[in-house]
Amino acid sequence: MKNISFQNDILPLKNKLYRLALRITLNPEDAEDAVQETMMKVWNRRSQWEQIESIEAFCLTVCRNLSLDKTRHIRADSQSLDNRANDTADNSHHANPEQQAIERDRLQLVRRIVDSLPEKQRSVMQLRDFEGKSYKEIATIMDISEEQVKINIFRARQTVKQLFLKSDDYGM
Repeated sequence: MKNISFQNDILPLKNKLYRLALRITLNPEDAEDAVQETMMKVWNRRSQWEQIESIEAFCLTVCRNLSLDKTRHIRADSQSLDNRANDTADNSHHANPEQQAIERDRLQLVRRIVDSLPEKQRSVMQLRDFEGKSYKEIATIMDISEEQVKINIFRARQTVKQLFLKSDDYGM
């Protein structure tokens, strides 16, 4: 019998949930709303916590579904993370301002490319590359097969690589 505590097991997931929601909604306010709704839904199902195999996967699944609902029903347009990201430039004495600007531009380009990916590819890339989840965990969270997870990750990475190289060839 598992002893799951909201404060110790669920509340610490809020940052992971926010990052996932932000990657899907591309809007900080919508992401915050999705996380808050996730916490409320999970709390309301507290009587079933003991039957849930992985509370983290359950929370991520709820958050993903709520974020998708928000993008479907609230907004048709999508914004880029560029305006909201706090870029951390290399302020060391080794990097000159020109090199810092080039790196910042490349980072913004990659963000725009990732933001333009289909939702499923964005989500698997977020969960795998940014959250470090296993293929099995991602499959559980997204309710798809592990093979589909691998395919979506491969396609997302290929698209990012191709669009980055294409853009880099033509100039940013």
